[in-house]
Amino acid sequence: MKLIYFGIAIFCCINLLSCDIEKNNTTNELEKSVGMNDGKQLRHIVLFKFKNEVTKAQIERVEKAFAELPQKIDEIKGFEWGLNNSPENLNKGFTHGFFLTFDSEEGRDIYLPHPDHKAFGKIVDPILEDVFVLDYWTN
Repeated sequence: MKLIYFGIAIFCCINLLSCDIEKNNTTNELEKSVGMNDGKQLRHIVLFKFKNEVTKAQIERVEKAFAELPQKIDEIKGFEWGLNNSPENLNKGFTHGFFLTFDSEEGRDIYLPHPDHKAFGKIVDPILEDVFVLDYWTN
């Protein structure tokens, strides 16, 4: 009889554990889809190094076009940019930093192929020597 109770107890524990794992997986998927990530935000950092022959007017066009994206793409929750002014001289030729914030990976994934982002790429790509992108969740 003790063996039967032990078997039932093991079965119940396994069942409860599997339900908890499934609930956590469902919760994590829901949190990602609606942007509930314990208050964390997804940062998308973009650094530009322009070709030597690029004019100031071309760079200003890029700055303006990038700054207009938050008004065109709702998934961008925060935006700022600036010019390198570090005295360390470790920027490796990258002069412009752009900092975008998203509530979720899904928001970023909508932004990347968005027609307005693609149109911006057509402006900037021909005059870039290099670009560096880093995404991370805030801690």
